[in-house]
Amino acid sequence: MIDFPKPTVEQFFRTYAITDFAFSNDEERLIFSSNLNGKMNLWAIDLKNSRFPYLFAHHDESIGYIKIDPSNKFVLAGYDRDGDENYQIYAIPYDGGLPQPLVTGEEDEKYILSHLSKDGKRIYYNTSKDNPNFLNTRVYNLEDKSDVLLLEGEVSPTELAAVSEDEKSLVYLRAFANTYVIGFVKTEKETLYLTPDRGKVHVAYSPVFTDNDTIYFLTDYDSEFAYIAKFDIQSKRFAPVRKIEKESVISLTWDKQNKQFYVVTEKGVAHFFYRYHLKDDVLEKIEAPIDIFSKVHVAESGNVYALGGSATVPMNIYKYVPEKGWEMLTANRVLGVSREDMVEPEVVTYPSFDGMEIEALLFRAKPENDNGYTIFWPHGGPQAAEQKFYRAMFQVFLNRGYTIFAPNFRGSTGYGSSFVKLVERDWGEGPRLDNVAGIEWLFQKGISSREKLFLVGGSYGGYMALLLHGRHPEYFRAVVDIFGPSNLFTFVKSVPPHWQPIMDRWLGDPERDKERFEKDSPITYLEQMTKPMLVIQGAKDPRVVKEESDQIVAKLKEKGRDVEYLVLEDEGHGFSKKENEILVYKRMLEFLEKHQ
Repeated sequence: MIDFPKPTVEQFFRTYAITDFAFSNDEERLIFSSNLNGKMNLWAIDLKNSRFPYLFAHHDESIGYIKIDPSNKFVLAGYDRDGDENYQIYAIPYDGGLPQPLVTGEEDEKYILSHLSKDGKRIYYNTSKDNPNFLNTRVYNLEDKSDVLLLEGEVSPTELAAVSEDEKSLVYLRAFANTYVIGFVKTEKETLYLTPDRGKVHVAYSPVFTDNDTIYFLTDYDSEFAYIAKFDIQSKRFAPVRKIEKESVISLTWDKQNKQFYVVTEKGVAHFFYRYHLKDDVLEKIEAPIDIFSKVHVAESGNVYALGGSATVPMNIYKYVPEKGWEMLTANRVLGVSREDMVEPEVVTYPSFDGMEIEALLFRAKPENDNGYTIFWPHGGPQAAEQKFYRAMFQVFLNRGYTIFAPNFRGSTGYGSSFVKLVERDWGEGPRLDNVAGIEWLFQKGISSREKLFLVGGSYGGYMALLLHGRHPEYFRAVVDIFGPSNLFTFVKSVPPHWQPIMDRWLGDPERDKERFEKDSPITYLEQMTKPMLVIQGAKDPRVVKEESDQIVAKLKEKGRDVEYLVLEDEGHGFSKKENEILVYKRMLEFLEKHQ
């Protein structure tokens, strides 16, 4: 017999991303974006003949969207440059090849595909060109090459979200904050708002035309949790359609063939999948092989395709056929590692400083691997949540024996509208104290101790890692900050132009809220930042610019602190290139092991 060693950390490095997909109308070709060859590209599987993925379009850049022409003549994709998130529209032959620029502009401009007409002749898109703060909507005609302005955004970022089949009515969404998004439909005659009171803080999103006069969409108007609503253009009437107790509907996909919707809901750390029979008003829960859904597509045949995963299963594309069940179409997995070799999280709760209950995921290192140390992970967003999706980084750390604790502090999604709004204009007080309460809970339960707790966070989680380090250094052995804002005064001015209009409601005003900005900026607490630090930053990051990391690293080094700084010159707000991802994980592991 041959005795093989247990899985090594190197095996977890060899997982790959799948970020989006599209299907041809005949369902014979699947095209998806993945870094299978180390960098993001388009790949395809011809399902009728083979399940072997082949390189479909080579461009080595992140892909924001994919759309296949209904007549199978071409494919549209959005590419950025080294993670700058300025996606522009490229065309690719239906049989693949090198992407050709189609609707593009300057490097700092965005061109976001919104809709391709049924005949494949008109491209509706949103762009920052000539209006970087509020965005414009245009339509490009592939036959006569005309490019017509449809709507000039004003007041706040405004994006086209749905087009009726006859192309006479268009639904737009205007964002004043993540929690305040109004929807309106422009017809040939007038502009109508989807909800009765657009001045009331609420969200409207995911609009779907079921016919030329009927729009279904999702909203939390007068509700704690988002639900399905309807707007009739002819009668100009809004009506709630279907709510699900203590679950927010986050995805609505129309099955035209069977006159029904497929619905994804969010509740805390997981998603749930339903079929909603419109005529009978029957909601049917469908068990799924995944805990998190990233995208759902319904083909003309009624077959359903979904992109998703779980804590121990990387992102994959699945096919669901009613009455037959689920089939995995891709085989994205960890090299030589079974689900049993990985760690599923426990869902736990703890009381915060004011008695509010906070839910968290606790990943316990397997006893045979346990090194006695714990990593505290405040998630990014902040209006997001740590859920049961696969993080290669987590499984890498767990393999090395680290336990991981990830709380969904106030401001997290999945717990109702009131809860998610609690972080607005309060980035550094309530959420910080929720995290402190989580740390104390770990100590009380004997899961960790002050001598064996590391702090790691990215984006808003990186900001929180810096702030916790500055205000509570006694809790941690060492700290890792991955592209986290360090100074709210500089951060609020450096975000992408179309974020600027929402910053006052989301974060605040640096002049009006000067005292709070000072109190909540990590850079205020340089004197207390005494623990070893590793700072990681993408040079092309458009959300948290490199200067946010530069300034705090420079100031800490001036004070003689132990700070390591890793800058990735060809990355943005994340790691799209496999070699960079591996470099980051290895550097983090080395850093943590050095400071055990």
